Amino acid sequence: MPVVDVYSRQGCHLCEVLLEQLLEFLDGKATVAVHDVDSQVAWQKEYGFDVPVVEYQGVRLCVHRLDRDAVWQALAGKD
Repeated sequence: MPVVDVYSRQGCHLCEVLLEQLLEFLDGKATVAVHDVDSQVAWQKEYGFDVPVVEYQGVRLCVHRLDRDAVWQALAGKD
């Protein structure tokens, strides 16, 4: 099963909203791995306040808001 990575932080309202939307959108078609950017210094430097971030296979798909088309195309293997 594909794994979609979400970089977020605790207490982030945008992160909570995006995660809820993403889980509903994926509906079991992929696993969502949530990473707390504050748990690693490298992630803090890379993402800063640009959370939430959705990535698939190391490719950034969307920032702040869910881009359903980008996620769907990535999972379908399309550019």
